[in-house]
Amino acid sequence: MSRAVLSIGSNMGDRVQNLQSVLDAFGAAVVDVSPVYTTAPWGGIDQDDFLNAILVVDDPDVDCLGWLHRGQQLEQEAARTRTVVWGPRTLDVDVVTCDDIRSDDPELTLPHPRAHERAFVLVPWIDVEPDGVLDVGGVATPLTQLLAGLPDGERAGVGTTEFVLKRTQ
Repeated sequence: MSRAVLSIGSNMGDRVQNLQSVLDAFGAAVVDVSPVYTTAPWGGIDQDDFLNAILVVDDPDVDCLGWLHRGQQLEQEAARTRTVVWGPRTLDVDVVTCDDIRSDDPELTLPHPRAHERAFVLVPWIDVEPDGVLDVGGVATPLTQLLAGLPDGERAGVGTTEFVLKRTQ
């Protein structure tokens, strides 16, 4: 069994359709999907707001690198370019956690090294796993505790939307 939490985001083009394309591509492997949030861009680059969501996926035939590679393929199909760090993008698919594995592999560091600092990951993740935990420095920490520890401005930068990602299967 390979279970992963994926953070998806878009701030270019048809943002909702970009996110929906990920849900459609993962199909039956999707266990849960969060509401869609609007979030201020992270990293100090002047750009449009993002739409973000969390997918929980599970497929015994896909390992952690498989989730990463499938996400990267979807980014390529959405014409994602990587010219500016934390810059605008049509689609971003990040593996946040996978099977509670800890890894310092440069190709896929698990859990995602900055997930605990990002309200745009924590808020939608709490929607689908209110009792969820994230390994931070070897300590399983409740997501709600991590969110509460973020600066007010970080939390305030995440807002609800009317957008809904719909399962087609």
